Amino acid sequence: MAFVPYALTRPFLFGLDPERAHDLTLEAIATLQNTPLQRLWQQPRIADPVTVAGLAFPNRIGLAAGLDKNGRCIDGLGAMGFGFIEVGTVTPKAQPGNPKPRLFRLPEKQALINRLGFNNEGLAAFLANVQRAHSFRAAGGILGLNIGKNATTPIEDAAGDYLLGLDGVYPHADYVTVNISSPNTKNLRALQSDAALDALLGALQQRRAKLAAKHRRQVPMFVKIAPDLDEAQVEVIAATLQANGIDGVIATNTTIARDAVQGLKHAGEAGGLSGAPVFEASNRVIRQLRAELGAGYPIIGVGGVMSGDDAKTKIAAGANLVQIYTGLIYRGPALVNEAAGALARR
Repeated sequence: MAFVPYALTRPFLFGLDPERAHDLTLEAIATLQNTPLQRLWQQPRIADPVTVAGLAFPNRIGLAAGLDKNGRCIDGLGAMGFGFIEVGTVTPKAQPGNPKPRLFRLPEKQALINRLGFNNEGLAAFLANVQRAHSFRAAGGILGLNIGKNATTPIEDAAGDYLLGLDGVYPHADYVTVNISSPNTKNLRALQSDAALDALLGALQQRRAKLAAKHRRQVPMFVKIAPDLDEAQVEVIAATLQANGIDGVIATNTTIARDAVQGLKHAGEAGGLSGAPVFEASNRVIRQLRAELGAGYPIIGVGGVMSGDDAKTKIAAGANLVQIYTGLIYRGPALVNEAAGALARR
């Protein structure tokens, strides 16, 4: 059975409640991955090798965290041609997330609003899923594991959750992402402030040194930040990342701004806005990070990539690698190879 164009399945999926469509899609991928029916969405991976943070990426296009929070679909998603995949955010304990409805489409702007709230099955189930995945990494794909804190953990105790997450994912990750920028966990973004960030990253770096000695491998650690930061905040974050020996930064998460979607249905819903409206805000942060961090510091650019040209703009802004998520919802798997091909030819 051959590749099925997304244009044939999108009308059905967009006729469903967004979270229902999301769950059905992931269930189908989880069930059919590593079987002959994976050909329904499988594409050859475009080769554009690059080394970032000491890791050999087959190409520069990755899947952002949040789509596959439980790591159930790594091999199936990898078959779409991604050079790297990031799964999570995972928290130490399972949690249901925020009340439904909590995911909304804004098709006029190729955007989503979500307030899912780190809904996931917890660290133990996540690690079991990660260990079952095999074909994506066997083919050279890079796997990032994204960690966060439980909603019930007080913000002053957040470091404990991140340390538990790091302990769990370290042996299984090609890189680890510390998510301190979701707008959907109360007070989480406060961890981006200078003193709080310095304390958290210092604790994580100390723990990583012990884990590196134990496992005899150094796993790069990235920090994911928000687009809703002013220049002074980005400057402090950049300095804090370098001072604590963090290997790279992911810019950016979703935005709480609504300027670009005012007047549209669902524009007033609480949560993080993703897709085309966050493109420029993300690029602004990437450009400043590159200026602050210098030429060699790894930056993964994410936010609003809906085309190959958008991916090239992220690289031009200063990113080394590019992630997509909302673009995949609107454009389907073809976007992966369009973006990877645009970067390979640039």
